[in-house]
Amino acid sequence: MRSRTKTWLSCSLWLGSGLLLGLTGKAAIAQPEYDPNPSTQIIDEQVWDTSYLLGPGDRISIDIFGADVYSGEALVLSDGVVNLPRAGRVSVQGMTFEQAAGAIAAAYAPYLRRPAVTVSPLTLRPVNVGVAGEVNRPGSYSLSLESEQNEVGFLTLTEALELAGGITEQANLRQIESRRPQGNGRDRVVMVNLWDLVDSGALENDLILQGGDSIYVPTAQALTPEEATRLSAASFSPDTIQVYVAGEVEAPGAIAVAPNTPLNQALLAAGGFNRRAARDTIELVRLNPDGTVSKRTIPIDLAQGINDASNPTLQNGDVLLVRRSGIATFSDNTSLTLGPIGSILNLLGIFF
Repeated sequence: MRSRTKTWLSCSLWLGSGLLLGLTGKAAIAQPEYDPNPSTQIIDEQVWDTSYLLGPGDRISIDIFGADVYSGEALVLSDGVVNLPRAGRVSVQGMTFEQAAGAIAAAYAPYLRRPAVTVSPLTLRPVNVGVAGEVNRPGSYSLSLESEQNEVGFLTLTEALELAGGITEQANLRQIESRRPQGNGRDRVVMVNLWDLVDSGALENDLILQGGDSIYVPTAQALTPEEATRLSAASFSPDTIQVYVAGEVEAPGAIAVAPNTPLNQALLAAGGFNRRAARDTIELVRLNPDGTVSKRTIPIDLAQGINDASNPTLQNGDVLLVRRSGIATFSDNTSLTLGPIGSILNLLGIFF
């Protein structure tokens, strides 16, 4: 991934007064479609998660003001409890950091007068999320939230999309669906609009994920060339896609190009036409997600800007076929040039 936004959370509680010391001076920024009680806020240009739920494997720091003997580190055990000096076993399973601070303060209330407790993360358990739809590598992903610098972070939606190989050229960022199990057989469904993040850098739309979340990126019905260009430049788009150029070019084979690269640029990246090429048209073969194959004959004009008729933008896996001048079929080495892709196309009769 390009970069990880580091996120820290420190929750402090005075027992009885309910005064929260850890997050002061900043108002939470709500996510309108996420929760009527916002769980994410922007503080000092970082994303903070106030809804993270503690569970087995989390290691936390507990600081009790004026009582260093009871302060220290604690591991959330398999049954969801932490073992504390003198106070004994305290359950923090399924609690936020603020709620855990309150439970620990209550446990120490018989021994300390108005204990002020701060709970902060040291090492968080790996997060398992599922990503499907318009991403390049849909599937299940597990990520440790501890960095090489031993810092703790929270997994965001855009980072999950990067893990899944980035979005495709057809991704609909305005209606991304997030599902979170509620433990009662039902899921909380959240519709997220990431286009605002691309358009204006709205960090509050970059949803913070928890273990068990699943993400679905639907297919966009139509994108303008301007939108497609901005989409390809997003941090959660892949850096490159792979297209194949076969036939009468100087350097046939697979080439890596930027997302939404137009046909003319891919042709030039393959060295351009060789002297045997038919220079008036190129065939564009596209293997569609539903298993079908489409084939178009594109008139070539290297002076054309991006347009669907004569210089369309390419998608991952597209094949460009440059025929030999005066000959209706390719040479027999097409399969060798394209490898498995060429074999598949030959079986489908694309070249004949």
